[in-house]
Amino acid sequence: MTIETVAIDSLSADPANPRKHGQRNLDAIAASLRRFGQQKPIVVDSHGVVRAGNGQLAAAKLLGWTEIRVVRSDLPPTELTAFAIADNRTAELAEWDAEVLAGLLSDSDLGDVGFTDEELKQFAGNVGAGEGSLGETEIHGEGKPFAESFEVVVECRDEEQQKQLYDRLRSEGFSCRLFTL
Repeated sequence: MTIETVAIDSLSADPANPRKHGQRNLDAIAASLRRFGQQKPIVVDSHGVVRAGNGQLAAAKLLGWTEIRVVRSDLPPTELTAFAIADNRTAELAEWDAEVLAGLLSDSDLGDVGFTDEELKQFAGNVGAGEGSLGETEIHGEGKPFAESFEVVVECRDEEQQKQLYDRLRSEGFSCRLFTL
């Protein structure tokens, strides 16, 4: 693998990239690039289309960078598409170990690493509740923690019914999240 430094304007974002980068994500990537520099190259095809690292490219542009490090993949187009999807999906499947993360984040010298204050409070709450990793739930009644999380989606007729159901489930010891569609 050869890493090259190329002009940013010689690259183009993958127009078929199914992964979207909202402003919070781009701000976090930009903050990381500003603080640490580019610690890993982006993956491009032979035509300079970014196949992995589209968010990194967009954030570098926001920062006004003119150059970026890349690695050119010689995978066939279908394999590059499969790689790009797998690269995003495998990262998505990872879970945080709340106890270890909380310990690391307690170091004030660490600074901002992309978590909001609310997320930090949630991590601390999960550790205090005895959960070993974020995303882990306890099946109440059996008293055994499981490595997987099981979800139930309930459609409510209105916000009031949603609030009542949420309050009832929380009072019964279930971990709940509210969503509106």
